[in-house]
Amino acid sequence: MSTILDATDPHRWGPALDEAVNAVQRGALVVLPTDTVYGIGADAFDPEAVAALLAAKGRGRQMPPPVLVGDVRTLDGLARDVPDGVRALVERFWPGGLTVICHTQPSLAWDLGETHGTVALRQPDHPVALALLARTGPLAVSSANLTGQAAATTADGAHDQLGDSVAVYLDGGTAPGGVASAIVDATGPGLRLVRAGAVTLEELREVADVADIARPAEGSASA
Repeated sequence: MSTILDATDPHRWGPALDEAVNAVQRGALVVLPTDTVYGIGADAFDPEAVAALLAAKGRGRQMPPPVLVGDVRTLDGLARDVPDGVRALVERFWPGGLTVICHTQPSLAWDLGETHGTVALRQPDHPVALALLARTGPLAVSSANLTGQAAATTADGAHDQLGDSVAVYLDGGTAPGGVASAIVDATGPGLRLVRAGAVTLEELREVADVADIARPAEGSASA
């Protein structure tokens, strides 16, 4: 049975965060607000939990979820061969609406799906998400909706779509919605924008040499 818990007041959201942390630690799913839309999250290092996340959305392994982190210093723990341009971008735009695709560290014991040795990383700019991530560590997070449906901008909206497949819903109020994160691919010979979003190409190019969109990003619905 799922639970919707109030997480709108940082002075009172402790018990709600405790429930969400406990859910993640036992391999269950949680829904959390981000600075874009609500996300459905699982322990990134628990393959069964990640598989449950994909199943809840009706999504296959060919569309692996991004990973949200609570601290920019986590970047080097999860990604290898991080280009200087990516470091400059995350220094400028994290926390915020920028996702970077990097080569994953080969030593990591995780299974996010058919990633082909890459991982999409973002630090969200939302107090509830950051408070949760500070306690759980990296979470595999995708937009809180059934595949093909609109991403939820409220906890109730997420519950309407995902129901009891999620153990805990953190209600942080209405998420801003609207514009998804921009996605920059750093796995090729240079940086390439694969999805326009909250950070514009012009803003990215103020910091690093980023090529324009060459093709649509696969599985682009993310929190």
